[in-house]
Amino acid sequence: MNKYIARAGAASRRKADELTANGNVKVNGKAILTPGYDVKEGDIVEVNGRRLSPESRSVYYVLNKPKGYITSVSDERGRPTVMDLVGDVEERIFPVGRLDSETTGLLIMTNDGDFAYRMTHPHHEVWKVYRAKVSGVLSRERLAALRRGVDIGGYTTAPAEVQIVRQGQRSVLVEIRIREGKNRQIRKMFAAVGNKVLELERTAIGDVRLYNLKQGHYRKMKREEIDSLMKS
Repeated sequence: MNKYIARAGAASRRKADELTANGNVKVNGKAILTPGYDVKEGDIVEVNGRRLSPESRSVYYVLNKPKGYITSVSDERGRPTVMDLVGDVEERIFPVGRLDSETTGLLIMTNDGDFAYRMTHPHHEVWKVYRAKVSGVLSRERLAALRRGVDIGGYTTAPAEVQIVRQGQRSVLVEIRIREGKNRQIRKMFAAVGNKVLELERTAIGDVRLYNLKQGHYRKMKREEIDSLMKS
């Protein structure tokens, strides 16, 4: 069931399991609570009342997300989502992973649920690169703490690569590379050492970069970029 839902571009395989367990998936009009259900030819599958049909072509895009957009397919509070920025894409794509509304930068979007599942699985340790403008000064002690891992509330982060790009009088521009993807992880890491993140941009995921892509714009991913992420 989760593979069918993923191929239809409705959700990642992990999210599909949640939808099934919560009774949001119906087959031939009846709720199916078993993620392992084998969809048969002729079955009519609905998710949240919408009938699905698997996409025949997988597509992959890089979006440069601006501030103020929610990384979600929809928002019950009516806030703008990243879907508003890709409205002319014919396929039913969805975001892979998340960036909080105030974070800008690289977001991958696709209709390939298997790809999304692999990209968001904890064992998929691909580098994610961010540029952060943080308040104050980053001392040697604070840099050392970030590089070896810090407690962000019951979880100690893995070692990060951190480099100072430019030190100002009241703030510092930092490039930080991590392999994890906990909720608001970068912001929590700097808070743990006493610095507040003022601006945050994701500039790369593995070998995939923004290059000159403007905020609010998107481009198709290159085949070598997709292959590189899958090999990771």
